[in-house]
Amino acid sequence: MSTTPTATLILQAQPYGETPVDVLLAEGRIAALGPQARVEADRLRSEPDSQVTTIEAEGLVLLPGMVDLHTHLREPGREDAETVETGSRAAAKGGFTAVHAMANSSPVADSAGVVEQVHRLGRASGWTEVYPVGAVTVGLAGERLAELGAMAESSAQVRMFSDDGMCVHNPVLMRRALEYVKTVDGFIAQHAQEPLLTEGAQMNEGDVSAILGLPGWPAVAEESIIARDVLLAQHVGARLHICHVSTAGSVEIIRWAKERGIDVTAEVTPHHLLLTDELVRGYDPVYKVNPPLRTGADVEALRAGLADGTIDIIGTDHAPHPTQAKECEWSAAAMGMTGLETALPVVIKTMINTGLMDWRRFAEVTSSVPARIYRHAQQGRPIETGEPANLVLVDPEAIQIVDPADHASKGRNSPFRGMELPGAVRATFLHGHPVVLDGELNTPLPRPAAEATATGVGA
Repeated sequence: MSTTPTATLILQAQPYGETPVDVLLAEGRIAALGPQARVEADRLRSEPDSQVTTIEAEGLVLLPGMVDLHTHLREPGREDAETVETGSRAAAKGGFTAVHAMANSSPVADSAGVVEQVHRLGRASGWTEVYPVGAVTVGLAGERLAELGAMAESSAQVRMFSDDGMCVHNPVLMRRALEYVKTVDGFIAQHAQEPLLTEGAQMNEGDVSAILGLPGWPAVAEESIIARDVLLAQHVGARLHICHVSTAGSVEIIRWAKERGIDVTAEVTPHHLLLTDELVRGYDPVYKVNPPLRTGADVEALRAGLADGTIDIIGTDHAPHPTQAKECEWSAAAMGMTGLETALPVVIKTMINTGLMDWRRFAEVTSSVPARIYRHAQQGRPIETGEPANLVLVDPEAIQIVDPADHASKGRNSPFRGMELPGAVRATFLHGHPVVLDGELNTPLPRPAAEATATGVGA
C-alpha cells in the first residue's frame, strides 16, 4: 500500500516579495495557496503514514528556483576542480533548481556518450537538475562540427550548444552550426571573443592595463563577434544566445538586434555587475576572468541593460579552479571565478537594493526567462496552485560576509571573499523536496523521485 508523500507547509511567505500567504507543497507541486493551504495540510495530517513539515517563513521572499544556463561542473576529467556532485550542492545552496553544465570538460562534451554521462551524474546527485551543454565543435577546436544531432537525440536531450571558453570564430562554421541547431529547436551560446584581437591578453584594455603594463583585452574583440553573429542569426533564422556580456558596446549591439526582431538573447554574470578592472591593480589572480572585468561605465551599462530587458538573464559562469591554479603569479593563473553561491546576494546588491528591479523582475532574469530560453517545462514556473514546486525562500534582510571555506563548491576562487553582501537562501525546494533548509544542505531528492521528474525539455 502506498503512503501519502511528505508535504511541506510554508507559513506567511511573500511570493515575489508581495502579500504574505501560506503555501502547501505536496507530490512535487504547489498543492494550495492562501487559507486553503492550512486546511489541506490538516487533511493530510489526518491520513495514515503522512507527514507534514511546517516552515515559519515570515519576512522571507518566495521565488521560483533559479536556473543557470552557464555553469562549469568540470566533470568528467577535472574532478580536482569540481564534480557534478559538489557543483550540484553549491547550486542548491545558492537557490538554483537547474543548472546547465558547459562542455569544456576532459573529455569535451562533444558526443552523446559524454553528455549522457553528465546527465546521469546529475540525476544521481539529486540536489538540482543538471542539463549538459553540448560542444559546437569537436574538442572545442573550432575546426568541424561536433555530433550535434546525436547529442540532441540522446537521453540528455541537449538543446544548448556552446564552445564556451573558446569562440566559434570561423563565420562559415558558425553559420553551419546555427543552421543545424535550428532543426532540433536548439540554440548556440556564443563566447564572443575574437582570438586575433585577444592573443596574450590579460585584462581589460584601458587606463589600468596601461599603468600595470599588462596586455589589454579590447572591448571590440567581444563586440565585433556579437555584431557578426546577430547578423548570421538573422540570415539563418536561428536562435542565438550571447554568453557573459561585459561591455557597454555589446549592450548597444544587442539592443539594436532586438529592435530589428533578431532572435538573440544575452546573459550577464553577477561579477560583471559589481566588479571593475580597478581591482586588478593588486595583481590578485582571483580577479582574472574571461571576459575580463571592465570599467565602471561598462558596469553601469550592464545594469541598465539587465533592468530594461536588453540583457535577458543572469548566468553565473561558475568556474571553480584548484587552489594552485589561482595562487600563483598573474600571468600563469587560470581565468575564472566561482559564482553559484554568491549570485543571489550580488544581484540583490546591484539590482534590487539599487531600485533597478523588483522581485518579479528578479524572478524573470534568474528563473522564468532562462527556463523559457531552454524550453524547460518544469522550471521557471509561476508561483501558482498546481505548478511544479521548484522554489527558493530568501531572507532579504540577512547580511553575510563571504567566506569561500563555507561554500559547498570545491572552488575557493571567489572574488567576493570578505565582502559584505545582502540576502541569503534559507530553503531550496526541488520538486517539493527541501534540498536546503535553514540555509544548509538537507537531503537530496530521493532517486526514484529524481528519475520520475527529470524531464529534459518541454513545450
